Amino acid sequence: MGKLVVAAAVAGWAIPIAALVNSVVPEPYMDSNSNLPHDGLLLQFCRYYVSLAYLASFFPVAWMFRVAETFDILCSTTVLRSTNVIMAMVCAVLFHDLLLCIRPGIGERKATTYAILVALYPVHWFFTFLYYTDVASLAAVLAMYLFCLKKHFWISAMFGAFSILFRQTNVIWIIFFAANGAISYIQDLYPKDNVSHENIEATHQSDKVVSGRDNKTAAQGLRRRRINSPMSKKVVVSESSKLYNSAKEAHVVSPHFAQFLYFGLVSAAALLPWHFTPSRILDLFHLSGKNKTCSFLAVLMGFGLSFIAVHFFSIAHPYLLADNRHYTFYIWRKVIQVNWMMKYMLIPLYVCSWFSIINILGKSQKRVWVLSFVLSVALVLVPAPLIEFRYYTIPFVTLVLHFPVIGNSKLLALGLLYVAADLFTLVMFLFRPFHWEHEPGMQRFMW
Repeated sequence: MGKLVVAAAVAGWAIPIAALVNSVVPEPYMDSNSNLPHDGLLLQFCRYYVSLAYLASFFPVAWMFRVAETFDILCSTTVLRSTNVIMAMVCAVLFHDLLLCIRPGIGERKATTYAILVALYPVHWFFTFLYYTDVASLAAVLAMYLFCLKKHFWISAMFGAFSILFRQTNVIWIIFFAANGAISYIQDLYPKDNVSHENIEATHQSDKVVSGRDNKTAAQGLRRRRINSPMSKKVVVSESSKLYNSAKEAHVVSPHFAQFLYFGLVSAAALLPWHFTPSRILDLFHLSGKNKTCSFLAVLMGFGLSFIAVHFFSIAHPYLLADNRHYTFYIWRKVIQVNWMMKYMLIPLYVCSWFSIINILGKSQKRVWVLSFVLSVALVLVPAPLIEFRYYTIPFVTLVLHFPVIGNSKLLALGLLYVAADLFTLVMFLFRPFHWEHEPGMQRFMW
């Protein structure tokens, strides 16, 4: 029942808003227009997804192009955008199931509320109505995680490989979920309890025959999944130079360590009820009081590394400086670069945000899980020279899945803030267009 409510709720707002977007902006804007060339939408739809995967030389896609020329009308801009509406519904349902799997005692009603809240997350919500791959990418990663938790490792590996078709950095999340799935599987094989050594031996002997065959099959699935991850990464490295020569110049890998700090602050702000509250501040102070020497060193290291990241590795991408269609342009100019001191004044917020994230995760997850999550976020975000909030969606949703449950009043307040941000960005995109002197056509504000 909860799944149906979640899907119906997302469809209830996504379908009419998608129709509104298509009526006001019927032509391809920065979605289809920038992602697809102009010699047939369905033809380029096939090319687009193949090129994203960097696997064009491995698939017999010529027949797809011939079919695409015949059925080009099936992939008009409206149809292509509508795929994200479907994917948004899938994401919400997958999040609902994941939450019930991670926290079985949360209940259907609370899981439904959480799923609807995540569907309203402003960045994810906005790109539901344009033809970007981020919504489908999130759906593939969530499906991979869900089947990993259910120990269907082959299916999980399949969705993991599929997720790379949308964004190559998803290989990092494949490794993250596969590694933690392997750890969880091993812990299930060798549980730690308080029974005597004799009882443990007896239990192992009795379970040996029954579980040996299943363990072998599941372990093979895990090994297969771990094998897929580096192989996918090798394919990405070997094929990228052939298919994305022009994009490579604009998105060259850079040591953008400040991006890691930006994610901490953005996610903490988007999850305000979990972070900036009196109880959370007291909790952080209590944590620092347990071991003052270690806490002092950790804080000192956090501030020192943050200063180095901000001072030496704060990258101003040419697109960020020139493209005033994106909100990051104004955040950079009006906040981070408003004066020479501001980027340093934000360091305490960066440090507090990350300390709060780690402290919250540490209460429900093992240290290995927390450390691997932080490392995965760094591996995904640091190489990206451009500040794009779209890149934050997968780690953000992962945080929500593993943060403690909060009350309905806080969820309602956060949901109302999300709705206000959603409506603001929608109105600005649809009804506040502007012109560039050097380029024809209308320009629109967006994330």
